[in-house]
Amino acid sequence: MSDNELGTFLRTRREAVTPAEVGLPTGSRRRTPGLRRAELATLAGVSVEYLTRLEQGRDRNPSPQVLGALADALRLAVPDRILLRRLTKGAGTDAVLCTAGMTPSRAVRPTTRALFDRLEPAPAVLLNWLGEILVYTTGYQRIAAPLGLLDGTHPNVLRYLFTDQRARTAYADWDRVADEQIAVLRHEAPPNDPYVTTLTDELTITAGALFADRLAAVPVMPRRAGADLITHPEAGSLRLAYETLALPDDGQRMVVYLPADDTTATALDRLNGRQPGALRAVNG
Repeated sequence: MSDNELGTFLRTRREAVTPAEVGLPTGSRRRTPGLRRAELATLAGVSVEYLTRLEQGRDRNPSPQVLGALADALRLAVPDRILLRRLTKGAGTDAVLCTAGMTPSRAVRPTTRALFDRLEPAPAVLLNWLGEILVYTTGYQRIAAPLGLLDGTHPNVLRYLFTDQRARTAYADWDRVADEQIAVLRHEAPPNDPYVTTLTDELTITAGALFADRLAAVPVMPRRAGADLITHPEAGSLRLAYETLALPDDGQRMVVYLPADDTTATALDRLNGRQPGALRAVNG
C-alpha cells in the first residue's frame, strides 16, 4: 500500500479531468489529456507549489477548506469526496476529538417519546443540534423515508441536504432550506463545539462551496416557523407548515408539520391510510 495515498488520489483525479470539462481551452502540446497542476491550482485557489507538495506527499495536512476547493475544482462526486476525506484522515489531519463539555445527546426522554405517540398521525421529528434525527412519528416516516432522509444508522438532516442528490429533487426551495439549516446549526450549537467542528469539516470536503460558503456567511437567526414545499414520490407536491419547539435542557428541538393547504391535507390522509379530513389544513 502506498504511503502517499492522498497525493496519488489527487494526481490521478487531476489527470482524469479534461480542460473542457472545467471550462478551460484544450490547447496544444499537452503530454496528457488531464489538467496541469497550474490549472487545478488556479481553479481551487491554491498555489502550484502547495498543490505539488500535496501530490508528492510532502504536505499531508491540508485544511478541509482546501480539500473542499480541490474537490469542487475536480468535479468530484460525493463518493469520491468521502474517499478523499478518508484518505486525509488516514494522513493524520483529524485532531483527536475532545470529549469535554456537552455532548450532542441522542437520548430521548420518556415523556418526549410519549408526546410523539400522541402527535400521531401528524408528521413530527426530534433533532439534536448536529441535525441528527433522534425520533419521529410514523406520519413523518411516511414522508421522509421515501425521500431518503432516514437512510443510515444516524440520519442527519444537514448531511442529507448537502450530500444526497435526492434532496435537490425533494425540496423545491432547496437553497432556502439549506440556509435555514445552517442558521440553526450556528445558533443552537455551543461555541467551539468539537462535534460541530468534525461535522463541518466533513461537509466542507464532501459538499464543497455549497456548504462552506454558507457557513462563512454573515450569521442570521433561524426561523422557528414557516412552510416547506416537498415533492414526494408517492404523495406528489406537499406544502407543509412547520413549528419548531425547543427542548433547551436536552439541546434538542422538535419540529411539527401540518398541511398548509387542503390538497396537502388530502394527500397526507391518503398517505397515512386515513379518511379525508383527519388532518385539517392550516389555511392562511
